[in-house]
Amino acid sequence: MTLNRILVCLTVLLLAGSVSGIAQNTDIILTPVAPEQALPAAGQAQPGSAAPAQAEQPAQAQPPAAASQDQASPATPAESTPPKSPDKAAAYYHFTMAHMYEELVSMYGRADYANKAIEEYRLAIDNDPNSDYLNAGLAELYAKTGRIRDAVLEAQDILKRDGNNLEARRLLGRIYLRSLGDMQAGTQSQEILKLAIEQYEQIVKLDPKSVEDHLLLGRLYRLNNELLKSEGEFKTAVNIQPDSEEAVTTLAYLYNEEGDSARALQVLSAIPESARTAKLYSALGFTYEQQKDYKKAIDAYRRSTELDHDNLDSVRGLAQNLMNDGQTDAALEQYKVIADADPSDAQTYMRIAEINRRDGKFDQALEALKKATAVVPDSLEVQYNIAVIDEAQGKYEDAIQILNQLLQKNEHADGEYSVADKNNRAVFLERLGTVYREANKHQQAADTFRKMLDLGDDNAIRGYQQIVETYRDNKQWQMATEAAAEAAKKYPNDRGLQMVSASQQADMGKSEVAIEHVKTLLKGNADDREVYIALAQMYSRVKDWPKAEENISKAIDLSSKPEDKSYAIFVQGSVYERQKKYDLAEEAFRKVLADDPKNAMTLNYLGYMLADRDTRVEEALGYIRRAVALDPQNGAYLDSLGWAYYKLGKYDLAEENLRRASERISTDPTVHQHLGELYQRTGRLKLAASNYERSLEEWNKTIPAEVDQDQVAKVTKELETTRVKLAKQTAAKQ
Repeated sequence: MTLNRILVCLTVLLLAGSVSGIAQNTDIILTPVAPEQALPAAGQAQPGSAAPAQAEQPAQAQPPAAASQDQASPATPAESTPPKSPDKAAAYYHFTMAHMYEELVSMYGRADYANKAIEEYRLAIDNDPNSDYLNAGLAELYAKTGRIRDAVLEAQDILKRDGNNLEARRLLGRIYLRSLGDMQAGTQSQEILKLAIEQYEQIVKLDPKSVEDHLLLGRLYRLNNELLKSEGEFKTAVNIQPDSEEAVTTLAYLYNEEGDSARALQVLSAIPESARTAKLYSALGFTYEQQKDYKKAIDAYRRSTELDHDNLDSVRGLAQNLMNDGQTDAALEQYKVIADADPSDAQTYMRIAEINRRDGKFDQALEALKKATAVVPDSLEVQYNIAVIDEAQGKYEDAIQILNQLLQKNEHADGEYSVADKNNRAVFLERLGTVYREANKHQQAADTFRKMLDLGDDNAIRGYQQIVETYRDNKQWQMATEAAAEAAKKYPNDRGLQMVSASQQADMGKSEVAIEHVKTLLKGNADDREVYIALAQMYSRVKDWPKAEENISKAIDLSSKPEDKSYAIFVQGSVYERQKKYDLAEEAFRKVLADDPKNAMTLNYLGYMLADRDTRVEEALGYIRRAVALDPQNGAYLDSLGWAYYKLGKYDLAEENLRRASERISTDPTVHQHLGELYQRTGRLKLAASNYERSLEEWNKTIPAEVDQDQVAKVTKELETTRVKLAKQTAAKQ
């Protein structure tokens, strides 16, 4: 707008009436308060300063052109001067000039125009000192130009004269909100939060029908952990405007935050489908996600994206729930949409990498992580995920180097860690220990896991569990039992550690005592699922099959989550397989795969069971190859793959995979047995005898509960046969 057009507009306003009759609607541009400067409360003077009303003296009032200073009468002593009557015309003149300069500030952003606008406001107020409207305008201008303290003082001065001045309270409230958003958490921010709450409590009293203000106050209460008050304000907003998507979704999110997704769903469902917006469908999707009803969440997020194609938050929700539901291919497509629309979204690249890693597409996973690194080069999470892929590819030294670097970055010299830093450190240590174990560096693994014990209860509990697993993996049975007993004593109320300790006792020959102890952990509720699984496995070890089946059936009945039910059914399949109930075992494994086609553990077990019995070996090979693709460094899967190739007479491929398996799990007697049979079949009798001997050595190191006596007898017989053949070969050569 040109200066001439501004003056024309102001002239029209001047002719229209007095300043008190003109309304103004100016958006406020707020600037954060400097952290070292606390904002004063209403009516409170700053230490070492004048009272708010006197904080900054206005410039000498200038009369309008019709009454110049040259014509003014000489000043008389203050005590003899009668009170000055408000000069509405002069006030209005200076107000119009102030407004003109405000427009110029908006157009050009020049500080000198802002100073002139402030000066004109002061002159206007000097001619009409009781005008709250002029004072409010000056306060608004202070806020717009970053003079926040002056804005606060002006608004407080208005409230000292008129505590019900709504605009002054709204200005203060907005200033406190903006200041709060730009401050770090701490004592000062808590003080500002209380000041904001005080203002909005008064605002909703003065304007009880304002949905926006009730929502703001509710959010402030939530920030202050006053959840009941927060709920009350959100409900009031909904009652005022039942079809307000902002009010309805805000109340629903609060209920979800409180863990009451049923009430959240009730609030959202009250809006008829014909009136539901993209935002409301997104809130519905989030609520269904909290209820673990992923299919309904997917449907809701799809509806949201159909109504608003550009809402990437809804696309993210859709992608996440597709992942939750096991539809990883569909999830990947959605994440690609997000990455194309927002190339700076590092989290999306990490999700893409995770899906590719799960699918065994490690090169593509690393490519996605490189893109994430370009966006957030210092991200610990990205580097951690690169280490996970290195581990999956067998690049153990590379993974170890990255994880040690992460631990160095995360390390505090004083040993004092925040909760977040402790959790990160525990994750890094746990992964590093796992890599050491997979690299057959068992002592380094145990030492690494032990460092988790100083990081708090949950982290320490996981550390103990990993220590026990490491000793078991290395067949250090007594050390595993001692570590489990130490953990159970230190954490007597942790059922998981109590079950680990009991399982170790059972393996060491005290099965009856151990089983009775685990039974005492039953509480008669849904938490008993894990206890029943432990009991089923313990009964299976002592070959009490009826009780094993009974307990795993109870665990299945208590499994509410899909992933929990899948694992319980998998254990049931293993119980059947150990009894040689192969049809029932296969049925159980197929149930798992129907819900989770990429369950590598189940694919391997089913494939090995079929191949070992020479049943549908080509089909079995397909299952095992899928398992190996998902986890190419898993020694058990490589053994299964090699054994399937052996059954098909593909001896070169069999040897390649069985040798890789023996490198990965060198203490497994079954791998050496399989190698022995391969070498015997291909006429390499010395290698066959050597592997049969190694197999028997490993069986002798195994605790009785895990020894398969049938296999021991078979290996013994094959070793004798091989030795006889070797003797004949030697005699023939002589």
